[in-house]
Amino acid sequence: MDYPTNQIRNVALLGHSGCGKTTFAETMLFEAGSIPRRGSVEEANTVSDYTNIEKTRGHSVFTSLMNAEWRNCKINIVDTPGLDDFSGEVVSALRVTDTALVLVNATNGVEVGTEILWETIGKFDTPGIFVINQLDHSKGSYENSLEQMKSRFGHKVIPVQYPLNQGEGFNTIVDALRMTVYEFPPEGGKPTKKPIPESEISRAQEMHNALVEAAAENDEELMERFFDQGSLSEDELAKGLTIALSKQELFPVFCCSALNNMGSGRIMGFINDIAPSPADRENRILENGEPLEPNPKDKTTLFVYKTLSEPRVGNVSYFKVFSGTLKTGDELENMQTSTTERINQLFLANGKTRSNVNRLVAGDLGVTVKLKNTHTNNTLNSKGTDRVVEPIQFPASKIRMAVRPPSKSDMEKLGRALQIIHEEDPTIRLEHSRELKQMILHGQGQLHLDITKYRLDKVYGLKMEFEKPRISYRETITQRADTHFRHKKQSGGSGQFGEVRMRIEPYTEGMPEPDGLNVRSSEIIELDWGGKLAFYWCIVGGAIDSKFTQAIKKGILLRMKEGPLTGSPAIDIRVCVYDGKMHPVDSNDMAFQTAASMAFKNAFENAAPQLLEPIYRLEILCDSEVMGEVMSDLQTRRAIILGMDTEGHYQKIKAKVPLAELHKYSSSLRSITQGKAKFVQEFDEYSLVPGDVQKTLMQDYSAVEA
Repeated sequence: MDYPTNQIRNVALLGHSGCGKTTFAETMLFEAGSIPRRGSVEEANTVSDYTNIEKTRGHSVFTSLMNAEWRNCKINIVDTPGLDDFSGEVVSALRVTDTALVLVNATNGVEVGTEILWETIGKFDTPGIFVINQLDHSKGSYENSLEQMKSRFGHKVIPVQYPLNQGEGFNTIVDALRMTVYEFPPEGGKPTKKPIPESEISRAQEMHNALVEAAAENDEELMERFFDQGSLSEDELAKGLTIALSKQELFPVFCCSALNNMGSGRIMGFINDIAPSPADRENRILENGEPLEPNPKDKTTLFVYKTLSEPRVGNVSYFKVFSGTLKTGDELENMQTSTTERINQLFLANGKTRSNVNRLVAGDLGVTVKLKNTHTNNTLNSKGTDRVVEPIQFPASKIRMAVRPPSKSDMEKLGRALQIIHEEDPTIRLEHSRELKQMILHGQGQLHLDITKYRLDKVYGLKMEFEKPRISYRETITQRADTHFRHKKQSGGSGQFGEVRMRIEPYTEGMPEPDGLNVRSSEIIELDWGGKLAFYWCIVGGAIDSKFTQAIKKGILLRMKEGPLTGSPAIDIRVCVYDGKMHPVDSNDMAFQTAASMAFKNAFENAAPQLLEPIYRLEILCDSEVMGEVMSDLQTRRAIILGMDTEGHYQKIKAKVPLAELHKYSSSLRSITQGKAKFVQEFDEYSLVPGDVQKTLMQDYSAVEA
């Protein structure tokens, strides 16, 4: 059945790991008649967690697209992983959905993962619906969960339902929107509707009034009717709630037991009646800042939000139709690769099961296969259209590990396999570092990298080991030094001769001109590895011909590229070449390049050289109960605490920490806080290495070079 744009609902299923998203998705599909029976995570037969790695580990790793027909709407469901290691999957899901359905575990309340997700939802301005799940658990608490949600997410969190008998005997929900009671049979499923008990009327009516006020506040006409009549009709209430939800002025709260199939049908009914369609949301912004209306009659524009590689199939592209109507056989132009792609097949997806369709309208989500030159974040348009949908901004990496393949012959295979994995998950990134002479794998956490390693082994037959990555140190000097070096080589015939006298000193912006020297020319060179070289030519009287300037400069730069302390690049040095000698026959570029390189090395060693290390700025959010452990751990990492503050429910710690001390920090933080913390890191500066650390690093370098 074809559904127009205003009868499509795109829902992202979100929540902290263990909140029951996969089970809830299974229940939604079963209640809608999309599947004949419900699978379970324990039996590894659910629709959404269908890959081998998800079945083995028992939790979601990838987003999974599903769909269900409910009354007069088609509901697209994008189930997402709950662990922060897979935050890229959440970001891509929110980019193409119109409602966030956030599950909260009634036994644990609002967890750190929930708060992380809420921040991400806020960045996308996505309407949100809360579902308190697992109310059948003996330790489940609706009241505690709701109180935490209100205190952390604000007064716009308004309950629609509450349980009448939470705990092991949970089977009854009071619905304040419809002012009725739902009582479920032991096996769950379709409930019996009953009147609200007299003892609960006051509480239910108070909640109902709060919903009516929230609906009326966002529409002047509804507000006037509310004041005149003291209430709203069912249609008026639905209209007002849709407006309030779309504007993020209302975050309704529902109850359920996904495991026992109690409450999911009512939530789907609310999505059908109240949740915004793609046509109700603010128009998506194109890369050039212009809006794009989801008009089925406009030219076609689709956006690929995810790509998977499947055996015997190849690339599987998941996309959203942002405009127009996409049909089988359409030819579209890829705006990033400047190629034409023919859409030979269109599918609707329920996990790994795909069914053919002939067309998809604006606002719908779909799948196609075998697009040769199309990748994640690509926009495809009808010919003659140059729209580019604003790309997904994936989170920066939080962890890095050096990769060591078993043999050199596997290096190329490993690179190709990791490129495929990066295509599927852009938050996994491989870096070939010439400076460190290592392959560096970047990701979101230790589990993220471990799963990548597992996939390389099981899918691609490639073994690899992780090792501690080297650090990008820098070398500099702290005082002035003068030196000279004569390079003389005679081996029959013309030889090599070049003598250079130079002064080196630390370079800073705005420093005075060198004293006692006649500056003929100067150049500030931005170095490829950061920092600067200030090169001054102070030769008077033709002691060295100016034609050798470039050779001398090249010799200095080559020596700076691999400093004498640890082989790390040197930065922020001023070099003044002020004297020297040349030979009319034997002087050439190579001679002066060598002389300049050796002179610089000698001067560097006599200028109180100092090693610099990369310093990262950390912002850590944690519960107050674990702040002491976090602070103690930071002190063992040579951290400088910049300050502490309060942000919502969390304590915020700001610190500067050397990169060398951040190895596996994400795993350590998760361990010492039991997952009740999160952090972001960003490069800040290079800073002097303590003397004892520098001594050790120099000894290690000398041992390797010996």
